[in-house]
Amino acid sequence: MQVDIPLKKVVDDSYTITIDTLPKIHFDTKVAIVTNPKIAGIHLGYLLSKISAKELFIITVPDGEEYKNQKSIDTILESLFNHRFNRKSLLIAFGGGVIGDMTGYASSIYQRGIDFIQIPTTLLSQVDASVGGKTGMNNEYGKNLVGAFHQPQAVYIDPYFLTTLPLREFGAGVAEIVKMAVTFNREFFEFLESADLHDAVVLQKVIKEAVQTKANVVSQDEKEHGLRAALNYGHTFGHVIENETGYKKFLHGEAVAIGMVMANETAVKMNLMSKIEADRIKALLEKYNLPTTYTIKSVPHFYETFFLDKKSSDSSITFIIPVGIGDVTITDKIEKKTVISVLNAFGEES
Repeated sequence: MQVDIPLKKVVDDSYTITIDTLPKIHFDTKVAIVTNPKIAGIHLGYLLSKISAKELFIITVPDGEEYKNQKSIDTILESLFNHRFNRKSLLIAFGGGVIGDMTGYASSIYQRGIDFIQIPTTLLSQVDASVGGKTGMNNEYGKNLVGAFHQPQAVYIDPYFLTTLPLREFGAGVAEIVKMAVTFNREFFEFLESADLHDAVVLQKVIKEAVQTKANVVSQDEKEHGLRAALNYGHTFGHVIENETGYKKFLHGEAVAIGMVMANETAVKMNLMSKIEADRIKALLEKYNLPTTYTIKSVPHFYETFFLDKKSSDSSITFIIPVGIGDVTITDKIEKKTVISVLNAFGEES
């Protein structure tokens, strides 16, 4: 005896990413802007001059990757409950990648899902974190291990917000741009080598190219069953670095930059990338003052932490390894001794 529940359907989660001065937008519903004190202090007035709603609330959570946790999610949810938000209400993520991930996650679970939009204020969130619907939070076991795929209704990328961005935050965003160029677009990488991203006109062109690259990938593989995993180039190593340093020493993009260097060293050992290409990538990262070195205190512990990565299984670790510049392979077939030899090169005794 059985009862079938036919649920096959097509859900259109398409949305538009606007790269331009933020337009005036009115929402005929309750809206909450989720932000942090730093962004609110600098840019909230500008946003409020552009946004209006039937009822508008501000929710602030602490600034920093270490606050991307359940406590901050609870702060958001409690405010929504207290202000009697319903399924027609909307959240606005106004900040960097941390704010975007948490706002998206909170919106995905509040009353089983409400809408949200992204208004990213950092270069990293504009070119990467705000696009694609990955939401989540960190816990004691690792980064983004709790979350959901929940697409925004729209993304508004206003280059104005970058005018106050600190140099370290700018560099962190460059790391994600380089990541997309190395994995999918050799011509784009070659352009970046000679481009000055501090030029506003050049930067806007680069943002569009990076966003288009990620959009192309996400449209083919929304929930990371294959191709989209390539965008985690540098992240498998980088997430361990963030975990070991308590999310306090490095910005996310900085850890990814080091992770890319580690992945490149692995590729060189596997004869998938030349040393010259690896050095070109490292030089481009260092051009924007990104860190490219890290001292591993315990190689065995670093290796074991890989198994907390979402892409890994009980007995194998999935790595994203560049194949030259402009291509990438996703594999769980790298021998442990190869990975250990790379990690040893970054160890205290190296």
